[in-house]
Amino acid sequence: MSVNLEAGLRSGAQALGLALTDAQIQHLLDYAALIQKWNKVYNLTALRDPADMLTHHLLDSLTAIAPLRRYTQSQPVRVLDVGSGGGLPGVVLAICMPELNVSCVDTVAKKAAFVQQVAVSLKLPNLRGVHARVESLTDPYQIICSRAFASLPDFVTWSRSALADGGVWMAMKGKHPQAEIDALPTDVQVFHVEPLAVPGLDVERCMVWIKPQTA
Repeated sequence: MSVNLEAGLRSGAQALGLALTDAQIQHLLDYAALIQKWNKVYNLTALRDPADMLTHHLLDSLTAIAPLRRYTQSQPVRVLDVGSGGGLPGVVLAICMPELNVSCVDTVAKKAAFVQQVAVSLKLPNLRGVHARVESLTDPYQIICSRAFASLPDFVTWSRSALADGGVWMAMKGKHPQAEIDALPTDVQVFHVEPLAVPGLDVERCMVWIKPQTA
């Protein structure tokens, strides 16, 4: 990975107010290198340019770190990343928040295998790739997240069996998805929507926090 990529990653993390260690920066760069390597065979992402990978994948995923830290208060929680693909944002969360136990689920076997390979290569004991349909998962997770995965109603409905008591959904979206929010099942509620700014990208992003309605 180029020096420029490291500089861009460091300045982007700084812009997001993240104090990442040198080891975490290196892990993120190594992860990007693994994506590029596997991409030649497995087509993990349509993006090929390292600069695009930096902004659209790494920095975009890093926008989730500060809100997640605020929510978890650095407590160890189990996180399920749904439709994770090549591990975004799940791998980034596992690197930057070692207290999390992150499972990345995808219906495509080679994508789950890639995440498993990342866990081994980068020695991340808190990361695993799961090849399954999310509807089949029943292990409880305190946080279920997704990034550009499906509509909010589908995301919530498909992953509900894996949500722990008191758990929440965290959906990374583009523009404020009011129509999707309006279409959510009546027994869940959006309790927070926060805008996200991706360094180097002039795009609209937001994070939608959802939880089951309490009786």
